Amino acid sequence: MGHKTCFHCGLDSSSSEIIFDEKSFCCNGCKTVYEIFSVNDLTCYYDLQQAPGATPKDIEVKYNFLENAKIIEQLLEFDDGETQVISLYIPHIHCSSCIWILENLNRLNPAVSSSIVNFGKKNVRVTYNSETLSLKNLVTLLSSIGYEPFISLDDYSIGKKHIDRSLIYKLGVAGFAFGNVMFLSFPEYFQVGEFWLEQYKHLFRWLMFFFSLPVVFYSAQDYFVSAFKGLQSKILNIDVPIALGVVVLFIRSTTEIIFDVGSGFFDSLTGLIFFLLLGKFFQQKTYTFLSFERDYKSYFPIGITKISSEGNEESIQVYDIKKGDRLLIRNEELIPVDCILIKGKARIDYSFVTGESKTVSKQSGDKLFAGGKQLEGSIEVDVLKTVEQSYLTQLWSNDVFKKNKELSFTNITNSISKRFTMAILLIAFLATAYWLIFDSSKAINVFTSVLIIACPCAIALSAPFTFGNILRILGKKKFYLKNASVIEQLAKINTIIFDKTGTITANKETSISYEGSQLSIDEESLLKNTLRGSNHPLSRSLYQLLNEHDIVSLDYFEEHLGKGIEAVYNNRKIKIGSAPFIGFTSNTTTLNTTVHISSNNKYKGTFTFYNKYRKGLSKLFNNLKNNYDLVILSGDNEGEKANLKKLLPTKTKLIFNQKPEDKLEYIKYHQTEGAKVLMIGDGLNDAGALAQSDVGIAISENVNVFSPACDAILDASKFDQLHHYIKISKSAIKIIKWSFLLSFLYNIIGLYFAITGQLAPVVAAILMPLSSISIVAFTTIATNIIGRKLD
Repeated sequence: MGHKTCFHCGLDSSSSEIIFDEKSFCCNGCKTVYEIFSVNDLTCYYDLQQAPGATPKDIEVKYNFLENAKIIEQLLEFDDGETQVISLYIPHIHCSSCIWILENLNRLNPAVSSSIVNFGKKNVRVTYNSETLSLKNLVTLLSSIGYEPFISLDDYSIGKKHIDRSLIYKLGVAGFAFGNVMFLSFPEYFQVGEFWLEQYKHLFRWLMFFFSLPVVFYSAQDYFVSAFKGLQSKILNIDVPIALGVVVLFIRSTTEIIFDVGSGFFDSLTGLIFFLLLGKFFQQKTYTFLSFERDYKSYFPIGITKISSEGNEESIQVYDIKKGDRLLIRNEELIPVDCILIKGKARIDYSFVTGESKTVSKQSGDKLFAGGKQLEGSIEVDVLKTVEQSYLTQLWSNDVFKKNKELSFTNITNSISKRFTMAILLIAFLATAYWLIFDSSKAINVFTSVLIIACPCAIALSAPFTFGNILRILGKKKFYLKNASVIEQLAKINTIIFDKTGTITANKETSISYEGSQLSIDEESLLKNTLRGSNHPLSRSLYQLLNEHDIVSLDYFEEHLGKGIEAVYNNRKIKIGSAPFIGFTSNTTTLNTTVHISSNNKYKGTFTFYNKYRKGLSKLFNNLKNNYDLVILSGDNEGEKANLKKLLPTKTKLIFNQKPEDKLEYIKYHQTEGAKVLMIGDGLNDAGALAQSDVGIAISENVNVFSPACDAILDASKFDQLHHYIKISKSAIKIIKWSFLLSFLYNIIGLYFAITGQLAPVVAAILMPLSSISIVAFTTIATNIIGRKLD
């Protein structure tokens, strides 16, 4: 019987005798996967790579532990009884075809609603219907198509760093072989006469050949795979010239020792791969460090209200939450931890976690998951486990909420790398052709040196390392960006729009007076409990002012964004908000922000707020006025217009009485006129405007209004530093451009020596990672210098 290979996984299928669709398979698992692909019109997967699957090994028995409810609960990020979400680390993810198949899981099984791959961390976040697909079956499906997850029950946690040791092993093999090849090359270097020529020449040369085999076929395999995938997808990536250089060196060297015309270039070959991997290892370690800083040290300035055993309320940072704490979750507030509902009516929106906008109602005693948003008044919960800050980062950066905002520098980097590779290949072939005519002995050295010295790795590293360090620096300064693209967008803005209440005003320093009918004890209690459920800055200020009252669960609560709040308790109705919302018409005008109240549709009175503007407001606007169009876009009346005109530059536009939808339309219109808009708001009423703007910043004053609509969160205490943060984003773009220039200069100088035949391949191999390291060092030092200016 002839040797056959499995069409799916590539293993020997001679003994299996499993034939389907005129194709041979080693097991029923591989045949089943092929059938699934065929039925779902996904057989083009096999065009992406040859035998892509990895054979499942006893997967049915192996994952029986995933039928245990306690283990499942430990692994899941989210579970509401119908929808489950889990992040799985998958070591087999290595190329574009892996991403393609894993993000098409919903076509393999309709129970999967979404699957998002994080290529850098090699994990996939899967949202699926647990009523039709169990976790065990999901893991079995992934294993059967060649992507077996790594699951550790001992130390599994969200955001855990899984170390891929394959690079270390490849680096070790390449280093061992390089050292030995160099040692065996000494007689050739020093021209040791009789000893070399008569006795050991052939032995040493063949030993060098055998030492180079594991280096070429194991250590360098990632470069070959990447280059092959790129060419297969008609893309010239940066690994193409490297792979080509390695192949040419190996074939030329092997030919020389077979025909006894020379000792070859095995020292250059093994040295090249060793130094390439050394540079790659350095890059990986540095990037992992930046990622660690981002995930675990850049805590968001989000506060949550903790209820003490005496019933007192205090605001604490989310990372100070402990198991067993009692927390107050207000309307529109994010639940930061897994908890048990104790008091109140919970209507939870889990779209932040699942991407699906439907809401679920929960009763006292039900479990609530981190990432849900409360939509109906306030609730009290008991904490089950402490916050995973990296989990909040993951939620915020969820691809479900990403807008199609232009990623200019990412595209520039990719296009430069692509064109650069094409140019280098052309130069290499032309230079080789020249030397073949004038001095053929130098041709192979010139060809390989050109391919290696001019690799655009340094160009590709400029943007990620610059942006990564800027994200870390700004995080330490209490300015938290969603991702690197926000820096690019922030550098391009020309219009800055500010909300007023809670944005340019400081809630904690606001004074309030009341004018109207005396509120009864019942009315004041109902007012206090209604305000308790709201996160609006005015509601929070007024709530702190009122006397303590017994806490009750309201029969009805609804917050109308930009208008007001209404609530019902024991058939008593209260409305708080703007005059039109209450149904009140006044003949007098006021110069201050006002909130009106009615009880059982009877007008009671008015609370007047005397705003205190944030420290450094006037100075901030004066720093911004020369470079940006400045706008105050407020939902309040024009009462503060005169005061603001005195405080702010004359060119500042002041627009009042704007509903949330009016703000959104204002931004949209000016964007069509060419404006690049930065919107700064409180994250609640301004969600639409924040999402529409090119960059949306939510001001945080120990308030847990954590919205996917914003691109950045700014601690209120750092409001007056905003112009410095914008300046840093512009400096980051300049650093990238300078690093591009340095990389080009390095390549031009290196190419000169390579083309003229003055550069050995091994020297080129040493210089190439050094250039990458120098670019990383330059971007790190430069970003740290501009970061120190904030101190």
